[in-house]
Parts: sequence; structure tokens; C-alpha cells
Amino acid sequence: MIKPIQFYDISSKLPGKSWSANTWRIRYALAIKGLPFETTWVDYQDIEHVFKDKGFLPTSEGTIQYTLPAIHDPNTSKSIADSVLIADYLDSTYPDTPKLFPEGSKAQQVAFIDALPGKLSSLLQFTVAGSHAVLNHPQATVYYRRTREAMFGGSSLEDIYPKGNNAKVEWEKVKAAFEGVHTLWLEGKGKSNGPYFTGSQPAFVDIALAALVQYLKRVLGPQHELYNDIMSWSDGWWGKLVADFEKYEVFV
Repeated sequence: MIKPIQFYDISSKLPGKSWSANTWRIRYALAIKGLPFETTWVDYQDIEHVFKDKGFLPTSEGTIQYTLPAIHDPNTSKSIADSVLIADYLDSTYPDTPKLFPEGSKAQQVAFIDALPGKLSSLLQFTVAGSHAVLNHPQATVYYRRTREAMFGGSSLEDIYPKGNNAKVEWEKVKAAFEGVHTLWLEGKGKSNGPYFTGSQPAFVDIALAALVQYLKRVLGPQHELYNDIMSWSDGWWGKLVADFEKYEVFV
């Protein structure tokens, strides 16, 4: 019998706690594969300590070197961080489960996923304050504010969110970016059969995009005007995507 995989996720004060787009990638992946897992909740200021204590390798050489998701698999004694590395590990270690990187698709999928932060960079100004608001530990909010304000050249979280007519202009940029990503998804999918990037089962590209929308739903709220706007883009494709993934929403 497979022992539950230990999954490290970022805590929040939201119901179910999970909110991060990056960690939702692996939460979805584990559910799609049907692998048992248990969540260890980590606050932002404790991530570096957890990495060093559990032996995870840094995920970046930049300012923020330690990021979740991460897993520890007691079945193999392996500890892995970074969503793409985890997905690849799950495919190779549990070959009888649905493939996240079907044969021959990994390079294309990784290139697509790696390009997302740059293509969707205009979105962050609308969500960074909301991300800060969902954190449930005082030290986590201090850490998040310090690191994110540094990313925006020292501007306060409150000033980062666009105001007035500038908000409309910037939101149009976000819409163009989302529709551009959908176009790239269609081009990458090509003539593959089924509703997903590589066929009838969700591939990791699909998971990454669904995780992004799940993050927006959690941080903005399902009734928020901006969230509902996104749901209508690309002829409703984004709304259908997150609806298709509802069956994989596992909070444990």
C-alpha cells in the first residue's frame, strides 16, 4: 500500500487554506494521479527553515531562493521542490497513474510553463495586495510585503494596484495577455484529440493554467468583477477550464 506523500503548501486564512498558483499545480497533480497525500502547512517566513531542515534544494538563485511546492515521498525517501521537478518525479515513480508529461511532450510543456510569468506579468499588480490579505500569520504578512514591494521598486502594496483610468488600460493588457496564452495553448495543442493539451487527460500545461485561475478565484473571490471578467475571456474557455478541474479540488 502506498504511504501518503507529504505535500508542503503555503498556509492562509481562507477556508481550505490552499491558495498559491504554484502549489495548486501539485495539489491538482496528486489528485489527478489518485495518489494519497497529506498537507503540511507552512507560513512564508518559515519556508527557508523547512527547506534546510528537510533537505530540499533551493528552487532559485534569485532573491527568493526557497519556494513551495515541495514534497517528501516516504515510499522512496525522496524530497523534491519545484513543481516541474515534482511532476516529472511523480510520472517516473508512479508510471501506472495518468501521465502529466505524456511521451514526447515534456520539452514543449516546460517551455510553455516557463514562459507564463513573463507573458502574464501585467496581472501581478492586480493580485499582489489580495495575496497579502489572505495570509494568516503576522510574520508572513511582513515577509510578503517586504519581498513584493522590493519587486516593484519599493512601491507600497497599496500603491501597486492601478487606479482610475490607468486601471482600465492595465486591465486591457491583462486581457490581451490571457487571450494570447490561450492562442498559444491552441497552437501547441495542434490536432491532438481531446479537450486537453495532449489529449483526453489533463497535461501539466492544463494543470498550470487551471492552478492560475484557481489562485485568482481564491485571492479575488468568485464574485469579484475582475474574476468574472476573466471567466468570459477566450469565449469562456478560462471559465470552462476551472469548472473542469473542480473534481480535482482536494483539501487535505
